[in-house]
Amino acid sequence: MNDPSSGSSNQPRDVWITGIGLLSSFGEGGDAHWQRLTSDPSPVIDTERFAPYPVHPLAEPDWSGQISRRDMRQMEPWQQIGTYTAGLALDDAGLKDDLEACGELDMIIAAGGGERDIETDSAILEDGLTSNDRDALLTERLSNDLRPTLFLAQLSNLLAGNISIVHKVTGSSRTFMGEEGAGISAVQTAAARIRSGQSERVLVGGALNAERKDVLLAFELDHQLLQGEHREVWNRQSAGDGMVAGSVGAFLVLESPQSATARGQKPYAKISPVLADHGRRRTDQTNARIEKLIDASGTQDGTPVLSGASGARDITAMERDLLTNKLPNSPVRGFGTSFGHCFETQFPLGVALAALAVSKGQAYPAFGASESGDAGSADKMLVTTIGHWRAEGLASVEKV
Repeated sequence: MNDPSSGSSNQPRDVWITGIGLLSSFGEGGDAHWQRLTSDPSPVIDTERFAPYPVHPLAEPDWSGQISRRDMRQMEPWQQIGTYTAGLALDDAGLKDDLEACGELDMIIAAGGGERDIETDSAILEDGLTSNDRDALLTERLSNDLRPTLFLAQLSNLLAGNISIVHKVTGSSRTFMGEEGAGISAVQTAAARIRSGQSERVLVGGALNAERKDVLLAFELDHQLLQGEHREVWNRQSAGDGMVAGSVGAFLVLESPQSATARGQKPYAKISPVLADHGRRRTDQTNARIEKLIDASGTQDGTPVLSGASGARDITAMERDLLTNKLPNSPVRGFGTSFGHCFETQFPLGVALAALAVSKGQAYPAFGASESGDAGSADKMLVTTIGHWRAEGLASVEKV
């Protein structure tokens, strides 16, 4: 359905970013993240709790600022992170107390599979080490140990449900799953709905609680995690290198210019193309796909790049080489060095950070010793997220 106020029904509308919610190891809110990244982007790392795997721990907020204690009890930590951060974005966009606007606000979430009962999983694994009949053991434990509420806690769409309950966001709701690809698709779909006139405002984003043994186990089974001393994302190409998970919540309010102007809300920036692809990870084919996306975005050499590089071996080195050859004069910043990798949330996080920089008219300084190039001014930034295993996406974030 096209908005009559948008002019010609065939004319796509701009997509403005009018609200940003961030929660990470650096604290909460856009201002706190901007100050930290432009003054001291050195990461906050916990090397003890999950040794030998470092993680970027959440800077725990005053939850009561966005979520009541009663509602908190109904949520697992990843839902708490997401619901809190969504509230920050709504506050920032001037929508939090507007029940009518929130009632019409569409929502698109990038989510993982929820959180598991670590004690139950650990007990089953331990018993399996000594069992002579593991099939029978699993049948018995699944029947006796799992309860309906435990299953419900693992549903990916519970984050959307909790945001609806706590913040009264009751427009349409969609949840995407699929690691980095979910975050790319969520932002791409939200922007497309605004651009086409199907939505006026969309709340979009995701959350990751990285401080979980099951999350770390899932990726280390494929030898994907960094062990030992933390290093920036571009310097993880040896045996035992890989990703460092980070607890992050990142939400955006995307809005049509007509809607934002009518309520006097100023934008941070606008999203131009949001482009994505997906295919087998063969170096020549992957390079060709990403180069095609960069060409389609209209990015000129010299445009600052915010890379969501994961630190995963091979694909991270491939992205660095491609950007160096394709955009040799563009300063490239790998924000995973500071925040860690947050999978579904990586792309929304990159877009939020780019919007902050564009709104200030200033690019970010180096996040690590191997990054070069003057920060300089920034009226436009390219955001990339090349998934650690599948999915490639980018967005052009520009000054309005």
